Amino acid sequence: MSSLENILREITPLSPEDSFLVFDRIKTSFDFPYHYHPEIEINFIYKGKGYRRMVGDHTGEIGDIELVLVGPNLPHCWANYRCKNKKTYEIVVQFNQDFFNQSMMQKNILKPINNLIKESIRGIMFSKETAEKLKESFLNLSKMNSFESFIEIMKILNELATAENKTLLSSYSIELETFVDSDKMKIIHDFVHKNFENKITLEGAASLVNMSNVTFNRFIKKRTGKTFVNYLNDIRISYAARWLMEKNLTISEIAFEAGFNNIANFNKVFKSIKKTTPTEFREQFKGVKKIE
Repeated sequence: MSSLENILREITPLSPEDSFLVFDRIKTSFDFPYHYHPEIEINFIYKGKGYRRMVGDHTGEIGDIELVLVGPNLPHCWANYRCKNKKTYEIVVQFNQDFFNQSMMQKNILKPINNLIKESIRGIMFSKETAEKLKESFLNLSKMNSFESFIEIMKILNELATAENKTLLSSYSIELETFVDSDKMKIIHDFVHKNFENKITLEGAASLVNMSNVTFNRFIKKRTGKTFVNYLNDIRISYAARWLMEKNLTISEIAFEAGFNNIANFNKVFKSIKKTTPTEFREQFKGVKKIE
């Protein structure tokens, strides 16, 4: 679970009586600080090629069109980088977590949207094809009356829920993961998060759930899509990435605190997961405004 210390907590204008808010703006730059808020947010950006996206511990340069769903309390911002366009269109839709009540979300027709909201705690980037498909819907939202825009947002959420080629952005989420269908996975998850800085062996982890090494690795692969070593490295690197953003420790200190006893191995694993070196990753977050 990520600490939100030193990150701006935005107070949005969304009141409990509001269903949602739509912000339709033409931007010449993006300069709002790295921030978070409990509201769920859809970000549509058009003609923004060259700006930089930061969601959790993810960072990347955006294309001409961008569509991202940011879940509750997940730090994020879009920042100036290499964009040369004079005008960029930004449409932001914000709604409260209780926009749908729980009994309503259990209805079969809304289950895809319910799953989408759950996944949003890590941030979701949608494909260029999905963004292009929904472009006119976003550009017309602010021209509609309240009820029309409500219907349109429901259509957008349904399209997002069933869209292909979604990408989860951050390697961590603010809210705790849930493992309602696997007590054993929860045991491993909790153990790794509490002990990642120490030496953790496959044998030791397997013994926690009374499995052989082969059965355990098969179990982890089925649940996470990764071997246990890769699963462990992902968690260690997610902590290291946060510390690179939030702490003034040296890269060597962060590597050892994250459970790596070899700086060369840390650099290699970090680059394989984040597609950039620890030094470059830290540099990308310099200049991102934080509240100290």
